[in-house]
Amino acid sequence: MAYRALELLNLPPDTTCYILDIGCGSGLSGEIIEEEGHVWVGMDIAPSMLIEVALECEVEGDLFLQDVGQGMAFRPGTFDGAISISVLQWLCNADHSSHNPKSRLTRFFSTLYSSLRRGARAIFQFYPENDAQCELIMNAAMRCGFEGGLLIDYPNSKKAKKYYLCLFAGSQVGKVEMPKALGEDGEMEEDDGEPNQIVEQTVQNNDENPSKTKSG
Repeated sequence: MAYRALELLNLPPDTTCYILDIGCGSGLSGEIIEEEGHVWVGMDIAPSMLIEVALECEVEGDLFLQDVGQGMAFRPGTFDGAISISVLQWLCNADHSSHNPKSRLTRFFSTLYSSLRRGARAIFQFYPENDAQCELIMNAAMRCGFEGGLLIDYPNSKKAKKYYLCLFAGSQVGKVEMPKALGEDGEMEEDDGEPNQIVEQTVQNNDENPSKTKSG
């Protein structure tokens, strides 16, 4: 999934980029980011993940103990992209009496938007509980300035189906182009979404290895 997220970031070839890994856990995604020739910063809310696992395993990259629902304090335009694997849905939970999912999502997306250079992407693989949760997340992202949409890999497979929220922190050319979806015939489908609308796309492929899926 981390390989797929990096693919969807559409980073410039032969360029070392500075990537934020949100909910980095034990650093597995960070290792993949390094394999692809990039530099990364990781954030996670679990001390056990950062200290007992990531540091003991000598994971490269800077690590921050942070509840992303409280926002981030990076300099504007710091990162060339951001990825997050299996984390975003947790911001929709009210684990404490002081937690308001809508406010936490707004704080998260607003500070993330500021942290990304203009034209950069943020890719979130997540497990939405239902359509209402998807709408809550995407509306919060849109209010904070992001453009983009929801892409679904292997929509007809219960085991391999994966949701990716693909967000754009502004567009250098004035128009957002979502990653192209693959139809049942294997041909690319056209995207009719407007630049400021959330659009849903699907990717279908007989090969159930997401790292080999090409979406354009």
